Amino acid sequence: MIYIKRRWYSFFIALFAVMMLFAPITCKAEEDTNFGSVNEAEEYILEQEEIAGTASENIEQAELYIKEQTIPMYATIWALVPPIVAIALALITKEVYISLFIGILTGALFYANFNLEKMINTVFVSGVISKLSDSYNVGILIFLVILGIMVSLMNKVGGSAAYGKWASQKIKSRRGAMLSTFGLGALIFVDDYFNCLTVGSVMRPVTDKFKISRARLAYIIDATAAPICIIAPISSWAAAVTGVVEGTDGFALFLKSIPYNFYALLTIVMVVAMAIMQFDFGPMRKHEENALKGDLFTTDSRPFEEGEIVSNGKGKVIDLILPVIVLIICCVGGMVYTGGFFHGEASFIEAFANCDASLSLVYGSFLALVITFFFYIPRKVLTLKEFAESFSEGFKAMVPAILILIFAWTLSGMTRMLGADVFVANIVQNSAEALQLFLPAIIFAISVGLAFATGTSWGTFGILLPIVVAILDPSSEMLIISISACLAGAVCGDHISPISDTTIMASTGAQCDHINHVSTQLPYALIVAAVSMVSYIIAAFVQNVWIALPIAIAIMLLVIFVLKAKYGKDEGIE
Repeated sequence: MIYIKRRWYSFFIALFAVMMLFAPITCKAEEDTNFGSVNEAEEYILEQEEIAGTASENIEQAELYIKEQTIPMYATIWALVPPIVAIALALITKEVYISLFIGILTGALFYANFNLEKMINTVFVSGVISKLSDSYNVGILIFLVILGIMVSLMNKVGGSAAYGKWASQKIKSRRGAMLSTFGLGALIFVDDYFNCLTVGSVMRPVTDKFKISRARLAYIIDATAAPICIIAPISSWAAAVTGVVEGTDGFALFLKSIPYNFYALLTIVMVVAMAIMQFDFGPMRKHEENALKGDLFTTDSRPFEEGEIVSNGKGKVIDLILPVIVLIICCVGGMVYTGGFFHGEASFIEAFANCDASLSLVYGSFLALVITFFFYIPRKVLTLKEFAESFSEGFKAMVPAILILIFAWTLSGMTRMLGADVFVANIVQNSAEALQLFLPAIIFAISVGLAFATGTSWGTFGILLPIVVAILDPSSEMLIISISACLAGAVCGDHISPISDTTIMASTGAQCDHINHVSTQLPYALIVAAVSMVSYIIAAFVQNVWIALPIAIAIMLLVIFVLKAKYGKDEGIE
């Protein structure tokens, strides 16, 4: 394995060096169209009116024009190369940080047109610093740190251990542990970030007790995060979808799209069926069989081991349950607060559509932390010193997730700067008339690819939904099916992408090595995606959800039974 890693890194280092050799040649051809500011670009466009037309009257069009003139790879298939490089390297080498950074360098190199100085500037100024100065991203990082502190507090006081002992008395089997994890994930539907970290923290002691691998726990968490949120009318995801569909009733369209969201619904079928039947295939089978022998991780990587907190043994079940319930209530309250509900500016449902999810989670988690302080300290289950120590310990536990998120955001930004969204949007528009009955399946496939490459489902349906709404009849059933296909594809691509923030959160919540999580859940997600693809073709022909949905579920169950007949139960399960 060491030899393979060195060979691959040597190859990419050599490739990078070759690119640098050609940099002066390429840059010379483009030196006249490199701009240092928007004002300089506007002056250039004014001088080139016969080429640019009215671009100077519209800054957005002007910037698009500049990119097309200065970045030859803009809005071409090359825009998808950086994330593909990062993902391929991550799967091959198992080194996620280096792989993501190489992907970022590749994107910056393309964007800078092989100009070394501009590439470095792009990596840090337009990339890392830009993402860290984004208030939404900073809010997510603050939420992560506060949640890490709360998890540290619950562990230190002994609440998690007490809950694990209590749950092990109520839950009698591996099947029950997996279904309980799924059930908790289904209940926490307001936000996927919150879902991943909360379910992982609460259920990890239970799944460890019944020798369920961390990879399987991460899969269950991931499969009940975005897939549950995307079919929940009251969630941050519903709000995001409603917000990007302009000129029509976005919330009504979202509600109508739920029964057609085959990937989300079939993923739920897959998780429940696999838990009941207790069999696995692909890399997950090895992880589960090793877990039954006592090895919950399979590989040597333990990225969260240093974050494990030793309990003082004073805690009770209520010391975990109450902070979690308070956290849920506070986060939901934060969402409706930022959406204007408490100021009389919006109804409860409208407040979800208008909320700032990142800021809401910061408000909610901070308030929950304050309440937890007054719940623990007066009862003397924690000293003030132990409470203060949890701040650094909680932050330390979240460092791996924070690093991966920053790299993933930067890589996603590079992909957008190269025009991957424009490239994909053009494909959708060109496919609309030619393949009408296959359009939902095509939209699903394109949405999967874009979400996989960029690591963002919200960005994917933000790009594609306005196009889908514009090219189809507003009163047609085909519009509903196509919107569902777009949402389902975005969730699927997000689910399987190593650079997706939700996937990273699931790994963090389960305290599982990130690449182990990605590689073990990939076969499961691809099978559901394939069945969903077929189901969208059927739905486009019948255009009746009460016919298409039962057929989709039947096909999914048939595939699961065939896999069960082929692989049988995991070795070691009675």
